[in-house]
Amino acid sequence: MDAQTWPVGFRCLLLLALVGSARSEGVQTCEEVRKLFQWRLLGTVRGLPDSPRAGPDLQVCISKNPTCCTRKMEERYQIAARQDMQQFLQTSSSTLKFLISRNAAAFQETLETLIKQAENYTSILFCNIYRNMALEAAASVQEFFTDVGLYLFGADVNPEEFVNRFFDSLFPLVYNHLINPGVTDSSLEYSECIRMARRDVSPFGNIPKRVMGQMGRSLLPSRTFLQALNLGIEVINTTDYLHFTKECSRALLKMQYCPHCQGLMLTKPCMGYCLNVMRGCLAHMAELNPHWHAYIRSLEELSDAMHGTYDIEHVLLNFHLLVNDAVIQAHLNGQKLLEQVNRICGRPVRTPTQSPRCSFDQSKEKHGMKTTTRNSEETLASRRKEFINSLRLYRSFYGGVADQLCANELAAADGLPCWNGEDIVKSYTQRVAGNGIKAQSGNPEVKVKGTDPVINQIIDKLKHVIQLLQGRSPKPDKWELLQLGSGGGMVEQVSGDCDDEDGCGGSGSGEVKRTLKITDWMPDDMNFSDVKQIHQDTGSTLDTTGAGCAAATESMTFTLISVVMSLPGIWGSLRK
Repeated sequence: MDAQTWPVGFRCLLLLALVGSARSEGVQTCEEVRKLFQWRLLGTVRGLPDSPRAGPDLQVCISKNPTCCTRKMEERYQIAARQDMQQFLQTSSSTLKFLISRNAAAFQETLETLIKQAENYTSILFCNIYRNMALEAAASVQEFFTDVGLYLFGADVNPEEFVNRFFDSLFPLVYNHLINPGVTDSSLEYSECIRMARRDVSPFGNIPKRVMGQMGRSLLPSRTFLQALNLGIEVINTTDYLHFTKECSRALLKMQYCPHCQGLMLTKPCMGYCLNVMRGCLAHMAELNPHWHAYIRSLEELSDAMHGTYDIEHVLLNFHLLVNDAVIQAHLNGQKLLEQVNRICGRPVRTPTQSPRCSFDQSKEKHGMKTTTRNSEETLASRRKEFINSLRLYRSFYGGVADQLCANELAAADGLPCWNGEDIVKSYTQRVAGNGIKAQSGNPEVKVKGTDPVINQIIDKLKHVIQLLQGRSPKPDKWELLQLGSGGGMVEQVSGDCDDEDGCGGSGSGEVKRTLKITDWMPDDMNFSDVKQIHQDTGSTLDTTGAGCAAATESMTFTLISVVMSLPGIWGSLRK
């Protein structure tokens, strides 16, 4: 019988044994004790007494009255008492453990979905607007979002490096297809020279730096949040399988099974007696409480701060807009960039080639477009808030485990006769110790010595993750961006709120809201035929038929919005 089902059967068997149970003075037979012992231990054991007798060899369940226990039974009962205690601990923490593990899995799954969605948006951008470079850009887009996922889920990758790598690989494509286009393509060596020149000529202005800032502000807190949840699960798993000292094991045996030796199988311990035993056995675990409380408070503070440009949902789902801005900016500065590249790399050596057509999966595009609008109930921020609200109820969990077990599982109700460790009494008269190691100095039931190295290790881990959580929490007004790498990464003072430059209108809840009206971005003297002209000027094809990569009206809307975002600057350039 497994550990989860035996307590139910145990109670049923005790009810059957009610008739045979009696005070120690009246015990005539040990039959009910033997039945319960054999059932609990899954088999018969030789040498069990048929009737009460003296027990001079007993070490813990010592009594002046005749006993139904032997030394061998006492040893088996001690093992059972430790198993019972472990089962009680696992049951008491099961709801908390499920809460954290379920949400950790849900957050990871949601982040994976957001990453894929953001990748789809970026692929759609190239496929619809910059079709002639879409297939060549696909590998860089996929690599970038793969690195985002690796970093979020704990891999040793550097955000500054993969952001730079993406824009380095983007520049040769923009140069070959928009700045210096032709029916032939440049050689691999020349494209590599262009790629290496990107950081010197800065074709995309400050946009790569903005992307680094947004990624640093959003990815690192989300990564730390996930790591903290995994540590919370580790803490619970450790305390579920706590090692009990010899003193504790003897006290548990005395409280739970020594009454059986006198035929008192239905008797429960007095509340004060139970508290002394449990608080003594769990004294080291109680030391976790202030650190667990600080851990949950730090999780809450970080979650509250992850909004606007600190909200990964906003950053990922708007990444493609910054990519579009970067390409447009390079195109506007095309003549200057052409001269700089010619000076650095020389004239291109071209080979005949044909630009491959875009072959983006329409099902992915439709999926990406349909999930552009997200209800507040579905946002990652709202899920975090709901989780934190539930987790807050467990802030003092480790300070109350002993009391909870006695009140809910082990101790007799007030006013009922109870076991005090030696006999049945009306009430427990000994002093009741408090929670924690320091409070156990006067505990009459359990002697607590030294510290528990396993608990100390868990406390150290909690302290470390609390520092990480607090270090990743933006202050209300300003937050200094952490260094994004060992190679002299940038340090930037940024506002904690989402502003127009970041391209969002989100609320503090972290909900992504970006409403664009074409008429808001279009100059008064521009019409939709001019949009087509800009497409032609940038070397792309405006899909007005809904065929190929675009998906009817949805793709047309996306295409127009993406282009029109940058229309004022381009339109002014074209009119000059």
